[in-house]
Amino acid sequence: MSGHYRLGRYIALDFWRNLRNIGNSFFVIVLPTALFLFFGTTMDWSDNPVGEGNVSAWTMIAIASYGAAMATTSMAGAAALEIQQGWGRQLALTAMPHGAFVVAKSVVAVGIAVLPVVVLNVVGILTVADMPPGVWLATAALTVLGSLPFALYGLAIGLSFRSDAAVGAATGLLVIFSFLGNAFMPLDGVLLDIGRFTPMYGVVALARYPLTDGDLISMGAMGETDPLWAVLANVLAWTIIFGIACLLLQRRRTARR
Repeated sequence: MSGHYRLGRYIALDFWRNLRNIGNSFFVIVLPTALFLFFGTTMDWSDNPVGEGNVSAWTMIAIASYGAAMATTSMAGAAALEIQQGWGRQLALTAMPHGAFVVAKSVVAVGIAVLPVVVLNVVGILTVADMPPGVWLATAALTVLGSLPFALYGLAIGLSFRSDAAVGAATGLLVIFSFLGNAFMPLDGVLLDIGRFTPMYGVVALARYPLTDGDLISMGAMGETDPLWAVLANVLAWTIIFGIACLLLQRRRTARR
């Protein structure tokens, strides 16, 4: 049996195992879809124009970003826990090298992150969300891309605590990050000023950029625009912060052995 076949089979089995996890599937796919159906399709203002589309599309993009970030956080955190709890030593007894395990988990994490994006975009097409096709594809791609820093966030949490509850708390904290990230409702004033420095703000704003070109919608922020450089700086800064945290925590874990 070739190495590529073994790797592909492991990825397929692990993907299916995570998809069958009711808790995972609920928080990654079902909950974001329910949030969109409530906040993005039933409100009186859902059809109001925003940039190249409407408010429903604006809402859909943000909730998809939340679902994708939830997926990569939970997957990376669980992978870190598996390694710490001895799964890595078990794999060392097989023909699969450690590097292949990392590749497999990365592929599965991205695959799971794609699911809420696909589901929400399909639901958006079938309901009232409206954007030009090119904008729709661009926002979907940026939504998946924006979830990748949260794989580092989940990994850092998994390396910090040897507990499934810690990963659950990390995904729960994403709700607060998403609120401050201008995902669930338009922020203004002090909350908007604080939110601009939080982890989800940059990835949500980047995913929405093809739709809004950085323009903000809220009662108190009319006329305000997030420049692209500021959005990218937020994403890059938090990616570096999460990455450094992973390196430091890994070194600490190695030093204790």
